[in-house]
Amino acid sequence: MTITNYFKKFLHSSQSSGIILILCVAISLLIANSSLGESFQNLLDKNIGTELFHLNYPLSIWINDGLMAIFFLLVGLEIKREIVEGELSNFKSASLPIIAAIGGMIVPAAIYFLFNHGTEYAKGWGIPMATDIAFSLAIISMLGRKVPLSLKIFLAALAIVDDLGAILVIAVFYTDQIHWDYLGLSALMVTILVALNFFNFKKHIFYIIPGLFLWYFMHHSGIHATIAGVLLAFTIPTNISTTEISPLEKLEQKLHLPVNFLIMPIFALANTNITFQSGMVDGLFTNFGYGIILGLFLGKLLGITFFSWIFIKLKISSLPDQSSWTQVMGAALLAGIGFTMSIFIALLSFKGHPEIQDEAKFAVLVASLISGFAGYSLLRYVGKKKITKTAKA
Repeated sequence: MTITNYFKKFLHSSQSSGIILILCVAISLLIANSSLGESFQNLLDKNIGTELFHLNYPLSIWINDGLMAIFFLLVGLEIKREIVEGELSNFKSASLPIIAAIGGMIVPAAIYFLFNHGTEYAKGWGIPMATDIAFSLAIISMLGRKVPLSLKIFLAALAIVDDLGAILVIAVFYTDQIHWDYLGLSALMVTILVALNFFNFKKHIFYIIPGLFLWYFMHHSGIHATIAGVLLAFTIPTNISTTEISPLEKLEQKLHLPVNFLIMPIFALANTNITFQSGMVDGLFTNFGYGIILGLFLGKLLGITFFSWIFIKLKISSLPDQSSWTQVMGAALLAGIGFTMSIFIALLSFKGHPEIQDEAKFAVLVASLISGFAGYSLLRYVGKKKITKTAKA
């Protein structure tokens, strides 16, 4: 199996930007809990745009629905390339992250339900289902050569499927109303993009313009607009084993720098501004807190590992190349970094209950920190042992 140079470059730039991303998280938390907290929140709540095309939204929406659609576009491009000619071109390898993501959604939701069914918190079952792709990829990329590239691709693909699942959950269970006319127009845009690919249009402009309309229609349909980035990515033309640089590769090159060093840091600044309140720590030791924390930390670990083990034993899937079960467990722990999507689902679950929303955000933050630290530590330990064994051999 081969791993494309473009994915290596993506991971290298993610590794470089990982420290900046974590720094932005710390800065955002400091601002939120300082005298600047209210002014910063007012900035994020400030409407920007025009009412002419119903595009007048708070700055935070432009960041989470607009800028992050570009991030999903880049990751979608990387996943498509690996499916066409890289690590995921083999069915056994490609099926594993899909199966793992399904397990990583079902088990966390079940754990949350066990703790909270029949209570006022029951409708928050979707909170621990999500994986924050930006943070999980940044952390695994910081491990460098201690982790095989195939495992990083596994986590990236798993997180994509996981987030698509979370978007579908939001659309079906947490969206007040789906606007079918806009959803139909979204389908029309996808059809146009597929046709452009089929007739071998190569200039990016032919895809970017329908892609913008796709984002607009998807956003107004009620479904999370970031899915537009993934759909657009899978229609960009590529080629197999040729020396000619494809439109997909050219777009990847253009997006690496702004995504890793501008979009992701802005995203971290805007979404980590959690104001700590008295009683928040006590809220962690309730059924609500246990459901979120154990759902993300333990649920992701059990769901991803167990479902992967079943399908590998059935010889339907195979482990990522040069990876061990311990490393898969490390990646599963990193998938417990729910953060932005989990917080987004919490906000939708408990509309009109700001005190519950704050408790949920704090529990998600704690669960994400635990999962991130545990996953990083385990993968770093295993990676060091492998490097030592190789050196002795």
